[in-house]
Amino acid sequence: MTTHPFLDLAPLSAQHFASIEERVAGLLSTSQDVVIMQGEALLPLEGCIRGAAQPGTTALNVITGPYGQTFGNWLRDCGATVVDLAVPFHTAVTAEQVRQALAEHPEIDFVSLVHAEAATGNTNPVAEIGEAVREHGALFMLDAVASVAAEPLLPDAWGVDLCVIGAQKAMGGPAGVSAVSVSERAWTRLAANPRAPRRSYLSLLDWKERWIDGGRKALLHAPAQLEMLALEACVERIEAEGLDALMARHATAAAATRAGAIALGGGLTPYVHEARDAAPVATTLRAPDGVDASELVAKALSADPVLPLVAGGGALATEMIRVNHYGPDATRGVVHASLAALGAAMGETGLAVDLEAARRAVTAAWQ
Repeated sequence: MTTHPFLDLAPLSAQHFASIEERVAGLLSTSQDVVIMQGEALLPLEGCIRGAAQPGTTALNVITGPYGQTFGNWLRDCGATVVDLAVPFHTAVTAEQVRQALAEHPEIDFVSLVHAEAATGNTNPVAEIGEAVREHGALFMLDAVASVAAEPLLPDAWGVDLCVIGAQKAMGGPAGVSAVSVSERAWTRLAANPRAPRRSYLSLLDWKERWIDGGRKALLHAPAQLEMLALEACVERIEAEGLDALMARHATAAAATRAGAIALGGGLTPYVHEARDAAPVATTLRAPDGVDASELVAKALSADPVLPLVAGGGALATEMIRVNHYGPDATRGVVHASLAALGAAMGETGLAVDLEAARRAVTAAWQ
């Protein structure tokens, strides 16, 4: 019988599982409980909302992209009253806008926010927003899937009660496991909610009562072993590179992509208007007038299918191009190649572009 590196592995022990949780906590600089959940990040995100929200909950749901819209749907499904704070996808929400919404609705006791929206390319000022939420006294849930390892993320310092991360973007790890840090006040909130999931794959309380309170000695179920080992490996790689160096690499990739796109010309422009609002994990670009973004991306990928180029989702498919320069793709070579492919595709459609100017702009940004 032949074997394979992915098969016939020794069982993952509870001790090994707990040690990976500890390393993830170190990545987040948190002293809160960290639970690694055995699924993509939508699992803990939904688990957090269904654990914290119920009829009588009033939630401020900040919408800066599609995930904020999803959170609002879950909150309403839980019977919560939802106050949506939606801002245009080409910008970021401000702490002042959050403060105003909280002042207008003093009954708000839960706030949901996406740190960085990879789908729209914006990022939100969580430190300032967290201060406003803390002053108000609401429970604060943050989706940091697209920001972790790409930009500073400090849930304890920022007053984040439920901070969800996934490894598949800037961390350069697997998509099949995710993690959430949980504050003591969040545990209290979940335990007091009779509608919080229990005996369920969505249940954070099951992990609290059967794993954490039990001294992390017995796992709830057989762990997703390959994904857990991949998560450990990607954390080891981050530790070897250094978190500050990794974040700097993402910031440089974003600045280079933005500068190169502007220099390329042809009507290609940054989708997020202000650089300060742009996420380091992905740069979104507005397609030239009269050009279908999805067709342009398809043409660019026909020359190099592995480039991290995608068209916007849903209604944005015709106007938005996304360069996903995260994880191993946050490099000068990938940025150069992505813009060169876009430039060549634009040239084929008859647009005047300056590939050399784009190359120089990318090189200058990287230096």
